[in-house]
Formats: sequence, structure tokens, C-alpha cells
Amino acid sequence: MTTLTVWKFHTADGAEKVMAKLVELQKQELIEIEDAAIVSWPQGRKKPKTRQAVDLATTGAIDGAFWGMLFGFIFLMPIVGMVLGAALGSMSGSFSDYGINDDFIKDVKEKVTEGTSALFLFTGKVTIDKVEAAFSADEKGELIQSNLSAEQEAKLKEHFGEE
Repeated sequence: MTTLTVWKFHTADGAEKVMAKLVELQKQELIEIEDAAIVSWPQGRKKPKTRQAVDLATTGAIDGAFWGMLFGFIFLMPIVGMVLGAALGSMSGSFSDYGINDDFIKDVKEKVTEGTSALFLFTGKVTIDKVEAAFSADEKGELIQSNLSAEQEAKLKEHFGEE
């Protein structure tokens, strides 16, 4: 089963630092990162910077279209506003097909703001106690979590998986 987790950090570079450490933990086989993306929102910027953090050649990686749609939906909605109306409603419904519901999107939108960063992770197996122990209290972020069912995971990979 794949787990989608979003970790919010109180600095614009927190997610980047944690991702670097997670890569090392993956080499030790303590965490299986299937895909990841980073959002950093430096102070004074109107919108966040986003990037996919996992090489697309990695087996099981989701393509950039998914991340682009998700980040556009979360962070650009106030800009887009009512212009897209019905299309936004249908897009919201399609995300719920992948286990990403309106409450999840609302939480991320409210918590990831200017001066913060977030790490979006699709993970498989995780040795939770050892991964948790690898991080200091200053490095730990706030967790927003959504577990994907096997059906939702398959649907997500079918629609957005690398070919």
C-alpha cells in the first residue's frame, strides 16, 4: 500500500533539507520513496516554487502532470477563482478518486503559506521508528496524511504513471 504524506515545515528550505536526509535513509533501506515533490514558499513571494524531487526514471514515479494539477489546484485557486467554476468541481472530484479529498486539499492550502515549505511523499515500506529517530525536533514537520487504497493507487499510476 502506498501512503501519501505531506509534511509542512516552518521555513522555506525545511522540506529540501529533510528530503536530502530521506534519500540517505532510503539508501539504508529504512524508507521506500516512490515519488516526492517539494513546495518552497520564500518570504515575499506571491506564490510557491514547486519541483518533483524524484528522478522520473524511478520505477513507479508519478509523472509531472499529477504534481502540476495538484499544486495548481491547491496553490493557484485564489488566482483562478470562479472563472473555471464547474471544471474545478470536476477536478476536485477526480482527486478524490485517488484518495485526495477536499479536506486534505483545504488543510494543505491553509497550512502551506508564505515563509514555509512542504514535502509531498508517496512512500511504500517505512521503518517508522528508525526514520523518526533520524530527525531532530527542529527538523520534524507537521504531518497531513492521506492513505491510498490499492484501488486508488492503481488508478493514480494508471492515469499519471511514467510509461
